[in-house]
Amino acid sequence: MLWETIRLAVQAIFRNALRSFLTVLGIVIGVGAVIAMVTVGQGSAEQVTADVEKLGSNMLMIMPGQDAMERGPSGTVDQMFTIRLNDLIDEQLSVIEVAAPVSMSRARAVFGNENLRTDIVGTDNRYFDVARWEIASGRLFERAELHAGRPVCVIGETVRRELFGAADPVGEVIRIKTLSCDIIGLLDSKGASTFGSDQDDFVVMPIRTYQRRIAGNTDVNLIMVGARDGVSTERAKEEIEGVMRDLRRIGRGEEDDFTVLDMKQIATMLSGITSVLTGLLSAVAAVSLLVGGIGIMNIMLVSVTERTREIGIRLAIGAQARQVLMQFLVEAIILSLFGGLIGIGLGLGLGFIGANMLAIPFRPDPNIVLLAFAFSAAVGVVFGYFPARRAARMNPIDALRHE
Repeated sequence: MLWETIRLAVQAIFRNALRSFLTVLGIVIGVGAVIAMVTVGQGSAEQVTADVEKLGSNMLMIMPGQDAMERGPSGTVDQMFTIRLNDLIDEQLSVIEVAAPVSMSRARAVFGNENLRTDIVGTDNRYFDVARWEIASGRLFERAELHAGRPVCVIGETVRRELFGAADPVGEVIRIKTLSCDIIGLLDSKGASTFGSDQDDFVVMPIRTYQRRIAGNTDVNLIMVGARDGVSTERAKEEIEGVMRDLRRIGRGEEDDFTVLDMKQIATMLSGITSVLTGLLSAVAAVSLLVGGIGIMNIMLVSVTERTREIGIRLAIGAQARQVLMQFLVEAIILSLFGGLIGIGLGLGLGFIGANMLAIPFRPDPNIVLLAFAFSAAVGVVFGYFPARRAARMNPIDALRHE
């Protein structure tokens, strides 16, 4: 009996195939959009975690001023860091492996007829350890070059590609502002970050060279710290804050004039933001399911009106009201399930395209797929019940009189 009911429902649907497809279009869009949004959101969250691990999950950053997360390193003159402060942190904290001073700005690098506006980073060899940079060719800075502030630099892959093409840049000279800088090394490529910023678009030089020839001051914008293996970043952060307060002579009850950022916390925060945005967009997309349900109810009411005489004949020859109700309810459910299946295919396809365009992992969630499918079936039940109930309550005599 059930299979016969399903067969009749499928026949009724395909009798008006175009109308049936337009009816379930809202469900197709809703299911597809929800699955695509969740898939892209989960891929983005995974990529954020992977990018943080590239930088080092044990890395922390110390910045001058409060609320550096929102404003960046923007402390006042008396709040700015120095190389001496970095060295004291490196010496006094047993929980950290290494601390590296970093100063940076943007400037134009020129080689021959080619030029590129890029990040100029002043630091020392400790930076490469903390940020986990590997040398592709050439070498890093020598001790004499660091202490004397010689004009030498190591460049990222993007700078090499834009200024030198396929040629080896080691041994060449580039100009940054008025400084001619000898290239001594090329770094391995890390590619784009989660938000599309190019991690290879920078030039690294000794920090004393940067301070004297580029910045014109002795400020250090931030200090990058790598915690020792086996030491949690939470513990490292607490000890760094304690030592920083002592070194900066901050009294009890006074607010810090610095900020310590834990990369794990940053990753958690970014993943949380991604999840919230994904949830909001999915909620908006889910409204299409409601619209699709209303469309199904509308078309089923039209179908009941069109098939009034058919319903009357069935009731007159002995069909029970519950059988008529089941016939139209099954038809509504199958309509919704067709829409759900098409929407799942559409959502996975859009998710795959979006993941490739954003260069993030394609991670469809089977639970979301099943939930979307079940929800589409539920839409058919909820919005198909009223038309089916109306058909089942028809008076056979009135239905047979209907033209």
